[in-house]
Amino acid sequence: MELSGTRVIAADRATVWAHLNDAETLRACIPGCQELAGSHEDGFEAVVKQKVGPVSATFKGAVTLENVNAPESYTLVGEGKGGVAGFAKGRADVSLTEVAEGTELTYSVDAKVGGKLAQLGSRIVGGFARKMADQFFERFQDTVEGKETA
Repeated sequence: MELSGTRVIAADRATVWAHLNDAETLRACIPGCQELAGSHEDGFEAVVKQKVGPVSATFKGAVTLENVNAPESYTLVGEGKGGVAGFAKGRADVSLTEVAEGTELTYSVDAKVGGKLAQLGSRIVGGFARKMADQFFERFQDTVEGKETA
């Protein structure tokens, strides 16, 4: 499954980069995130609870950063296991470009799921993934721009 998108955030690139590497910002922006610890140097470990169609699970996973080119881009590589619900793993390329309105954040995700999640079908899983990405980046943009998040 592949996803991509772009958002223009009304903040300078250094500020957006700092938030992309801040555990507290990420914890607040990831839908269903119950715990997130770590750092951009050592990677992050997370516990996320989600319901995808009829499957509800708590995923425990880890994310590391590769190809770091501060403050322009990096690649997130992660994997999460949700017990009998299955697993999700993937990578996301994130880049930041200065534009007149602030910073343009571009992402491209390639993810795979297995177990019960894979049995739901690509339409359900793909729709869920798009919804999660939209929620994350909306919350992220609101946080960086100093707006209240819902």
